[in-house]
Amino acid sequence: MKLRRRTFLQSAGAAAAASVFARVAEAQAYPARPITMVVPFAAGGPADIPGRVIAERMKRSLGQPVVIENVGGAAGSIGAGRVARATPDGYTIVLGNMSTHVMNGAFYSLAYDVLNDFAPISPLVTAPLVLFARKTMPAKNLPELIDWLRANPGKASAGFASVTFQVISVFFQKASGTRFALIPYRGSAPGMQDLVAGQTDLYFTTPVELPLVRAGSVKAYAVTSDTRLATAPDIPTFAELGLPSLTFSNWYGLFAPKGTPTDIIGRLDAAVVDALADPAVRSRLADLAYEPFPRERQTPEALDAMQKADVEKWWPIVRESGIKAE
Repeated sequence: MKLRRRTFLQSAGAAAAASVFARVAEAQAYPARPITMVVPFAAGGPADIPGRVIAERMKRSLGQPVVIENVGGAAGSIGAGRVARATPDGYTIVLGNMSTHVMNGAFYSLAYDVLNDFAPISPLVTAPLVLFARKTMPAKNLPELIDWLRANPGKASAGFASVTFQVISVFFQKASGTRFALIPYRGSAPGMQDLVAGQTDLYFTTPVELPLVRAGSVKAYAVTSDTRLATAPDIPTFAELGLPSLTFSNWYGLFAPKGTPTDIIGRLDAAVVDALADPAVRSRLADLAYEPFPRERQTPEALDAMQKADVEKWWPIVRESGIKAE
């Protein structure tokens, strides 16, 4: 009996050691095949565009393609949930943001925990929001828009593709004393298409849609940044127009499933750092009004701290506001 027990323990120990060595070898060989970056919104939107710019540059550091897969729906929770349940081997990651990894936790009963079911990789960029409107909107500026909305309560509509955009739309109503319908979309691209077509009246999203303003397809009334955008200095901030509560910036970051080895997280973070240091990448992001995080904040620890701080800040605000998920 003692011999059998000793043999069993030796076999179990060998199996455990083999498992550890296998994981170490896998981490050292990583990546050995393409990596899937899930963008939990439709293609062409404010998360998808910087994701593609950064993913394209990451492959140079990793030696493998980083393939974008758009998995939209349920304010980004379908795509984020898929990654939360994925094998934690570094081959499936998600481009998250304020909606998927902060706001959704205050709105929905999710099948995953926004804080505890992911391993932060690195913050990527921040971007303010712009209030866009259909080109036939009669108001020439924000004060005139507010007057028009007050004179037509409940008659206008605003699209949104994420909980963050919904929250800002509601805050705008409260700050301006206006009322309009909110219409959910699976992504900003289809939402903006309806705005261009005049099917909706308003839309909050990132400055990535500013080319539509230059083309005369939509109007832009104000931006949520602290200062005016270098790419659109003619658009005033909400603060300078008397609505400082609408100063806000949305962040984007990469997450892996919980349990992803730290060595793999480090490889992915290093690829992000390299990508964001590339002058061509920075120039492209600047053209779209996305601002990379400072180098010292491009770490898993910084993303983890920022996410937790925003959960602590925004969950009570959202719950006390009475805003309901659409």
